[in-house]
Amino acid sequence: MAKTLELQFKTELGKTASITVDSPKETLSPAEMKMAMTSIIAANIFQTPNGSLVGIQGARLVERNTTDYSLE
Repeated sequence: MAKTLELQFKTELGKTASITVDSPKETLSPAEMKMAMTSIIAANIFQTPNGSLVGIQGARLVERNTTDYSLE
């Protein structure tokens, strides 16, 4: 099962921007996520079409199952 961590940020124009992390650490706590997101905002290294990242919107873990079928 593939897992991704989606970090959601507020932008200067009031929109939401997301950064996704593939295969996140299983033991990652909400406090660690918040600390990382705060650091990303403070570094101001990402620019979106809706402005800089200015706040934390949320975070979520997305799990995806994939089933391959043989068509021979």
